[in-house]
Amino acid sequence: MVYSPALQRGFDQMYNLDFSSAHATFLTYQHAHPDDPTGYVANAAAYLFSEFDRLHILESDLFIDDSKFEHRSKVDPDPRVKTAFENELGKSDALVNKTLSSNPEDVNALFAQVLTNGLRGDYTALIEKRNLASLSYMKTSRILAEKLLAIDPTCYDAYLAVGAENYLLGINPAPVRWILHFTGAQTDKQVGLQRLRLTAEKGHYLAPFARLLLAVAALRDKDPQTARVLLAGLAKEFPGNQLYVSELARIQ
Repeated sequence: MVYSPALQRGFDQMYNLDFSSAHATFLTYQHAHPDDPTGYVANAAAYLFSEFDRLHILESDLFIDDSKFEHRSKVDPDPRVKTAFENELGKSDALVNKTLSSNPEDVNALFAQVLTNGLRGDYTALIEKRNLASLSYMKTSRILAEKLLAIDPTCYDAYLAVGAENYLLGINPAPVRWILHFTGAQTDKQVGLQRLRLTAEKGHYLAPFARLLLAVAALRDKDPQTARVLLAGLAKEFPGNQLYVSELARIQ
């Protein structure tokens, strides 16, 4: 993966909930690099996170209480945001297909594919509440991430896809894990945590998101001190994001 400080700036603006600036940064990158699919999938991420913020989807109590997550109310997505989200992913898909047809091991195109499937899975599960449908995107994202990491093991952002599948599916009851494993899904919770830590410690664009997932994991494991350290770091780095402040206050 070719690291871009310009894309990093856009992701940082997104995590700081400055979505208008993030969109502007990503659009500028697209104009400068029209053949790089990463600029389009990054802009799609900004649309998705704006919906997460508007709908209060990333609050930790939703993910700590399995019953609350399973019986959560269906949210009311903004159709304009969904259209913009899918348009950006569609542009990325077209560029990815064009690039991979001539170079199947292009790391930027593979990374864009990993992100695209991850984002579609998140939208499907967390906004549309179609949990089973999201598993297909999660599995595809993980398979693509493994392919990418076989080519470039230093693409630490890609470990998030492997970590997310293993951790999220690994916390299911044993019979469910067996069924998921039978379908080809990876369900090792400890492997998931290890991969998430790699992204959190060595990743670029997705490191803050990995740290948030690790904070939620720590709270599920009754480890508030680890969650407190992670959330305090995020709150300091992204002072415009009140989610980190409110989650920190919740466990103080």
